[in-house]
Amino acid sequence: MDVLINVFVALHIIGIAALLGGFLTQMKAMGAGTARFTPGMLHGALTMLVTGVALVGLNQADDQPVNNLKIGIKLAVLLVILALVYVKRDEETVDKGLFGAVGGLTLANVFIATLWT
Repeated sequence: MDVLINVFVALHIIGIAALLGGFLTQMKAMGAGTARFTPGMLHGALTMLVTGVALVGLNQADDQPVNNLKIGIKLAVLLVILALVYVKRDEETVDKGLFGAVGGLTLANVFIATLWT
C-alpha cells in the first residue's frame, strides 16, 4: 500500500508543478496584461484533484490518520482554482488580479500541505 500511496503523492506533485509552472512561466506576460490560463494549468489542477481524493482514500484504507479539516480547506482552495481556470480557459487574456489570485491560491495550497502538521 505504501508504494501505491507514494505513486499518488508523486502524481500529485506533478499536478502542482503543472499548475504552478504554468503560472510562473507567464509572470512576465501577467505584467504586460497578456497572461492566459494554459491547458497544462487546467490539467494540473484536475490531476491534483483526482490524486488528492485518491490519497485521502488510500490513507484511510491503510488506517493512517487523515486531518479532515486540512483536507477540506485544501479541497476548497483547489476547487476555487479549478473553477477560475476552467471558466477562463478559452479567453485570450486574463485579468492580472485573477491570474495572480490563481498563483497565490496555488502557493497557499502548497504551504497548507507542507506547514500544517
